[in-house]
Amino acid sequence: MPWLQMKMDIPPALASDYEDLLLEAGACAVTLEDAADQPLFEPQLGTTPLWDATRIIGLFDAESDVTTIQLEIAAAHSRLAPELSLTRAKFEILEDKDWEREWMDSFHPMRFGQRLWVCPSWKEVPDPDAANLMLDPGLAFGTGTHPTTALCLEWLEAEDLNGKSVIDYGCGSGILGIAALLLGAAELNATDIDPQALQATRDNASRNGIDADSIKLDYPDKLACAPADLLVANILAGPLQELAPTLKALVKPGGRLALSGILDTQAAAVVEAYSPWFELEPVVTRDEWVRISGTRR
Repeated sequence: MPWLQMKMDIPPALASDYEDLLLEAGACAVTLEDAADQPLFEPQLGTTPLWDATRIIGLFDAESDVTTIQLEIAAAHSRLAPELSLTRAKFEILEDKDWEREWMDSFHPMRFGQRLWVCPSWKEVPDPDAANLMLDPGLAFGTGTHPTTALCLEWLEAEDLNGKSVIDYGCGSGILGIAALLLGAAELNATDIDPQALQATRDNASRNGIDADSIKLDYPDKLACAPADLLVANILAGPLQELAPTLKALVKPGGRLALSGILDTQAAAVVEAYSPWFELEPVVTRDEWVRISGTRR
């Protein structure tokens, strides 16, 4: 059957109140999402931070009365936040679908450069002779669909990785480090602050037939390895600036570096942080995101 979906921007401090309100109004499900593409950093223990621009989504039976829902929202808002203007809720009809199939159909094999493909496990690889990284969406970030991941994959594909050592700093799903191994790298050190990311990297490496002896996984504060031939870090601009001395020390002289997770408005600050140690190349931009790369002096 079809469904009625409601979307509305709300004050993040009132998210719990609005969630209760929509459930009381008959919503079958309620979700919260970022309305302005704002990253959230690692939260403090016991906290659940929300975005400054938070959007609430309620899913109702298609027979629900829109006017009644709107009136209940308006009445509750006047009680919860009378000092704030009420954002008008937007309603739309969603046709009933096989949502699992719909989700799976949205992921397709993606090509990066001339010889690297990232493929979900339920699709056939387009080129059996290429470097095919089999990767399904999961808990950890990184499937190749985001511009920052794509920029890093293209950079890796264009590098001479044969026999090289690689560090994937902030490995997420492990997509970058595993791609490097499939493209010829001999050794990978992958690190992340999130234990789920380390587990996802371990699982994805195994699914891709990676020899366990060629990959080492650990938290950043326990990372123990010699400076690498290449280091790639797809995280965020703020941490990248703070980590500049740390990452510099992890790249051998003459080694290569690629950084992403950076908005184009943040590029100059990151370039300034790394330019004392690296001969940096022109910044590459895609959809307001950038990649910064260079060679250690």
